[in-house]
Amino acid sequence: MLKSKKRVFWEALLLTLVVFVFGILMGAAFERNKLEEIDKYYTKSEILFMDLFALNERINSENCDVLINSTIQLANNIYEEAYLLEKYEEAGKVTEGLKLAHRKYDMLRTFLWMNTMEISEKCKREFFTVIYLYEYDPKDLVKKATQNVWEKILFDLKQEKGNEIILIPIAVNSDLVSLDSLLEKFEIQNYPVVIIHEKYIIEELNSVDDLKEYLD
Repeated sequence: MLKSKKRVFWEALLLTLVVFVFGILMGAAFERNKLEEIDKYYTKSEILFMDLFALNERINSENCDVLINSTIQLANNIYEEAYLLEKYEEAGKVTEGLKLAHRKYDMLRTFLWMNTMEISEKCKREFFTVIYLYEYDPKDLVKKATQNVWEKILFDLKQEKGNEIILIPIAVNSDLVSLDSLLEKFEIQNYPVVIIHEKYIIEELNSVDDLKEYLD
């Protein structure tokens, strides 16, 4: 009887270890597949951005339609991919791989913001830019909840305005020198904030209407 109990115990322990190891391997494989998919999307957006950058160098102020349409398309792609990345992060633990992927996208979005400023100057601003600046993975639960509300409001704004606006969310704590340099002139003390046209800084946001008055 005692041997039978010991055998059952060791069999249960072995089964537990097998399930545990299998779970780790499955988790690692899932994480690897996520990162591969994210990297594939990023590469596509990077190619689109370099193509846009080259286009910006060739087009003058009399031929802005192609440049603006391409910018809107790229911004929409990056926004949709950022939404996908956010869902991956919500589905599990935020790993170093996901953090790095997020930082790469923040770099691309910073370049995009800089490029929209050049285009708006060249084309005398025929589109609206809405820059959402927030903190990535904040530890403060109040700030995290606030950012969730802001993200939903901005999502609703994008759904309503569509291609009338270029919505670019960027995490300010991504350790990007280019972004830090760009933000110096705004003298922002707390996040999240929304910047419209590089002119209006919105520090309180409760509804879509709070933003629409700056988009007329």
